[in-house]
Amino acid sequence: MKLFGPTKALAERLDKLQAHLRTENPVLLEVLPTYFRLDAILYRMGLLSRDESLATRIPWWPLISVLGTFSSGKSTFINHFVGETLQNTGNQAVDDKFTVVCFGSGGSRVLPGTALDADPRFPFYRMSEEIEKVAPGEGRRIDAYLQLKTTGSSALRGKTIIDSPGFDADDQRRSILRLTNHIVDLSDLVLVFFDARHPEPGAMQDTLQHLVENTVRRPDASKFLYILNQIDTTANEDNPEQVVGAWQRAIAQAGLISGRFYCIYNPDAAVPIADPGLRARFESKRDRDLSEIHNRMAEVEVQRSYRIISVLDIVANEIEQDMVPAITGALARWRKLTLLADTAAAVALLAVVGFALKMLGADTPESFSLWLEANPFASSMAGIVLFAVAISGHFSIRDLVARRVAAKLPERAGQFELGLRQAFLKNTWFMRTLFRESPVGWSQRTRKRFLALRNAAAGHIQRLNDMYTDPSGRRFHGEPEVAEPRAGLPTVE
Repeated sequence: MKLFGPTKALAERLDKLQAHLRTENPVLLEVLPTYFRLDAILYRMGLLSRDESLATRIPWWPLISVLGTFSSGKSTFINHFVGETLQNTGNQAVDDKFTVVCFGSGGSRVLPGTALDADPRFPFYRMSEEIEKVAPGEGRRIDAYLQLKTTGSSALRGKTIIDSPGFDADDQRRSILRLTNHIVDLSDLVLVFFDARHPEPGAMQDTLQHLVENTVRRPDASKFLYILNQIDTTANEDNPEQVVGAWQRAIAQAGLISGRFYCIYNPDAAVPIADPGLRARFESKRDRDLSEIHNRMAEVEVQRSYRIISVLDIVANEIEQDMVPAITGALARWRKLTLLADTAAAVALLAVVGFALKMLGADTPESFSLWLEANPFASSMAGIVLFAVAISGHFSIRDLVARRVAAKLPERAGQFELGLRQAFLKNTWFMRTLFRESPVGWSQRTRKRFLALRNAAAGHIQRLNDMYTDPSGRRFHGEPEVAEPRAGLPTVE
């Protein structure tokens, strides 16, 4: 076993992941060794423990999450897309679990949340531990939060959909919010549903804030589609455009000033529209927007490949821009507080020694010299004891201050929840000098490895681009990528 390698159990899980990718997506199989090289750096820095891997922090299947308010038609949309009644529907909150829906060759099945919690290929791997951190005692009730459903529908081949519980920010438990944020971070496409039957968006500012305002500032904001569902219910209004306009204004006030806003409804459960012209206009808008949404869902596998490769660069940036400065700053505080405490302890120790010498009548240089000559053994033992007290006191102070500084650091930090606290504590072990400023595992050599990792990620992206793009048009016409050199002209090796 390598010093900075994964544990045997983790290595077995990673072997299974490689076997899965070998049959499902050989292109991503080429990316795994780059992940393992990044893992090695994270192990050295203490940002990952040896039973963890960055490769297990992300879903390797294309992932679409569906969020929205209660009764906004999320489940109905999924049922229509899949082509069967897979999810319960209704005007009230009919499902209070996160449901992962994927293709299954055995047809439709409902599996418990433990099927997701124990499988690193799914986005909720070991989520019971995370739930336990924010809601003690709830981690063992993972089946109350998650479930897995399979379907034989070909519409779900190569992709996974997560149907979330109806979102109500005023009455949402912290554990549910944590799960919501988790799937948003990991998804390749996020569909955010609103209900056109509730034309008072101003009364839903908390919900809008979490579903819109907290997403528009993200670097991956383009993966969010905002959908006003069940728009057919507004057809009999005096001015249905006002309903749509009210929602658009409310969402714009929450921060969405660009991007697509879709208006759809389920054709199988539509409200009858008597006016033929109005019906044709609504159907045209619905079909156009549904087609665009379905096209984005169809492209999610391509987005998945780019997303998985981009994680390498995201983590590298987090380490350089966030983790290293945070650890360096914490080390500076630890060093300063330790030196101050050492100084105070030294003053106290000198005061005790001075008092003892005074009691022995050796409190002047002359009397102290005479005492040393008269008591050579006792003076030697006193010196050894004082040295031992000073050394043990110093390391006790180091450890105490380190734990206090660590307590103010988040245990996990960054989008992929790297172990910031344990990385800092790794820098304070007794064999490491107090005055070394750079974190463990962070050196010029590590920076060169980061550069090599970024170059490797760029190479993976270029190979993906070669699969989907052909700027010269040579592959389209069956021409060779590089023209043969003309006769008589020298070639460059």
